[in-house]
Amino acid sequence: MKKRILAMLLAGTLAVGLAACGGGEETPAPSGSGGGETAGVAKEELKVGFVHIGDESDMGYTYNMVQGVKEMQANLGLSDDQIITKYNIPENDACADALNDLIDRECDIIFATSFGFGDYVTMAARENPDIQFCHATGTQAHTEDLPNLHNCFANIYEGRYLAGIAAGMKAKEIGNPKLGYVGAYPYAEVISGYTAFYLGAKSVYPEVTMDVIYTNTWNDASLESQTAQALIDRGCGVVSQHSDSTGPATTAEMNGAFQVGYNADMTEAAPGASLLSTRIDWGIYFTEAVQAVLDGKEIPKDWSQGYADGAVLLTPLNEAIAAEGTQEAIEAAEAGLKDGSLQVFAGPLHGVSYNPDGSEKDVLDLAEGEAFIESDVAGGKTSAPYFDYIVDGITVVSDQ
Repeated sequence: MKKRILAMLLAGTLAVGLAACGGGEETPAPSGSGGGETAGVAKEELKVGFVHIGDESDMGYTYNMVQGVKEMQANLGLSDDQIITKYNIPENDACADALNDLIDRECDIIFATSFGFGDYVTMAARENPDIQFCHATGTQAHTEDLPNLHNCFANIYEGRYLAGIAAGMKAKEIGNPKLGYVGAYPYAEVISGYTAFYLGAKSVYPEVTMDVIYTNTWNDASLESQTAQALIDRGCGVVSQHSDSTGPATTAEMNGAFQVGYNADMTEAAPGASLLSTRIDWGIYFTEAVQAVLDGKEIPKDWSQGYADGAVLLTPLNEAIAAEGTQEAIEAAEAGLKDGSLQVFAGPLHGVSYNPDGSEKDVLDLAEGEAFIESDVAGGKTSAPYFDYIVDGITVVSDQ
């Protein structure tokens, strides 16, 4: 019997969930321990639900998610009426309403694709053990004893590192070592990404530094443009982003600066500024999880794949504006990621955790030969990012 979930009445419940992003220190159940085998679902009877924070028009995060849905649908031969999608759902009680609708419409598996949906997804999974719930970028599956709750993310920091190489090469070519970064929230997912980007740039241009400004929203094209402008006004010659729109790309082009994107190829929006982007191929996970429901097989409790698996990709390099030798430098690093000889968060590396509330900060101090292994499911960590240190050379300027 399907059970509807109640809208949350206590704001503190959500606050606890949001604070968990940078954690991941608890010991989770082993990867692959969730969702035991069942009888499976007949393909013609299958229904798949999605809850998205935006829609395809953002040309970024949700656009990329939807491409993954289409890939899954084509791979499995599902009809349009078997995919039920809720677009533009904010990270509040509207998520409960969206999940309830998908439950009422008898979806067999439901994907929720934004971090702030976590508490609602967990509640829905607890109340509906016969439905599989998959939460992208989430952290709760490894701490909840729910066989039908799963988290998924990819090692996007590897793609960020490679994209950082393109930024570093361009910064070196123009003789400006100052990079800028439009960050959404001070969560580990964002911090991990911009640190990897910075380290990639530093690998080819050791003099680089980077300023970061948070927008405190995932998708606001106007605010992202304003933030990119503020960074350019501070002297940043190349900017990047963990935000959903093409605002930073078009702003960079209007100012004669350069940009590295996220989730989608942004060269069409800003051909004179956008060098390349990195993205996750969500179709791999969506296909695997839905196929598991069809076959009655278990879905991993935490799922994470990387560049070597094809789950993390780069869009084509904009050769018209990229610095000479950029493609070769990226390919050399790609080879290191694939054979394991290159670790992104490798020592010597020093930083302190980002605690804007003034609480005591943890210190990261990696020596030569040591490395912080992000999203290390096999090592007992959640698939979600948990690197939340501000390393030397990066300055958090302010929140917008």
